[in-house]
Amino acid sequence: MRLLFVTNFFPYKSNPSRGIFVVRRLIEYKKLGVSYRVYGLAFRESPLLLALKRLLKKSPLVPLEDFQGIEFEYVYTRRGLSEVLSHKRGNTTFVERWARQVAGEILSSVGEDFDVILAHGMYLPVPAGLVALHLHRMTGKDYFVFLHGSDVNYQMRHPRLLGTYLNVLENARRALFVSNALKEQATRLGYSGQNAAVVPNGYDPEIFHPIDKVEIRKKLGIFRDGWKYVGFVGNLKEVKGADRLPEIFRFILRELPNTLFIIVGDGTLRKRLEEQLGDVDVIFTGNIPQTDVALYMNAMDVMVLPSRNEGWPCVILEAQACGTTVVGSDKGGIPEAVGFPEYVVEDGPDFKKRFAQRVVKFLSEGYDGKMLIQRAKNFTWESIVKSELELITNSR
Repeated sequence: MRLLFVTNFFPYKSNPSRGIFVVRRLIEYKKLGVSYRVYGLAFRESPLLLALKRLLKKSPLVPLEDFQGIEFEYVYTRRGLSEVLSHKRGNTTFVERWARQVAGEILSSVGEDFDVILAHGMYLPVPAGLVALHLHRMTGKDYFVFLHGSDVNYQMRHPRLLGTYLNVLENARRALFVSNALKEQATRLGYSGQNAAVVPNGYDPEIFHPIDKVEIRKKLGIFRDGWKYVGFVGNLKEVKGADRLPEIFRFILRELPNTLFIIVGDGTLRKRLEEQLGDVDVIFTGNIPQTDVALYMNAMDVMVLPSRNEGWPCVILEAQACGTTVVGSDKGGIPEAVGFPEYVVEDGPDFKKRFAQRVVKFLSEGYDGKMLIQRAKNFTWESIVKSELELITNSR
């Protein structure tokens, strides 16, 4: 079977780990001997837009054509300041036009030398699933669309786009969601669910595995005898609850003053967090390779995820595979990923205080790390992709 991947997720020079869940899938498909080609839906930014980015000290988005042995091909859509402003204002008239144009360019490049289309993401301004629908209309080939989180939780809600999104989902051979919570959100928006399946993201056990906590803290140069370690891994954005961290951390410090905090990741809130946590013992790592993320996860006693919404947070399984528990909110796919209700805190009044109290409980009383490690073994990329491939094969 020859697969054609169309994806909104791919690695950038400035952020190689972006879309790592697509890269890991491709690596496993390659191991299984499956033939495929991968097309990323990228942008060629206008000189004016590039100049504005330089002025704002923002890195240009440069896609990587080769990452971890996976070759990406790209179809570029020109994006200028007018397109960005149009997108911000909610003008979606260009979405269908761009998707149809991109589908034509992919078909011109690859011909019909494929059996099935796998589309990852329904993200504006060129949703991969919509490109797959146009390819299906042009060739008659089946397509499977993968929904990962914000595409359903936010973009599908747009009144001008809802019909387009429903059309893509209903006409797919299968619509694959990373969690039951995400599938249920789509059904609340009008999706029938008749062709739905749930396929979560996985983790790489060669990277994420347990290491002695004292040993790794010494290796990282952060060892403090008798201290507790609390961490966060993710984009520093409000949707991830990063703005909640300062208050949560301060509540924890009231009970456990000897606590070191680790924030792994980067984003728009970083500067504000650095200012708000200036008097707190906290390490900001920025964006780092997954191998280093695993080291810091092992150094943590508890990882926190106070998100406002999530599709399927891979970081939970990655932390559990290291033997580190995660305390998370009850939003989106977090409860499914965590797997144990005692580690989930209901959002609502006094959330940050209640969240911190739950963290303090496990810092003080401990937890069964071996149980977490054993559970995580059900979600290795090898097992996820084998199940995914079986589903695709049996659905044709």
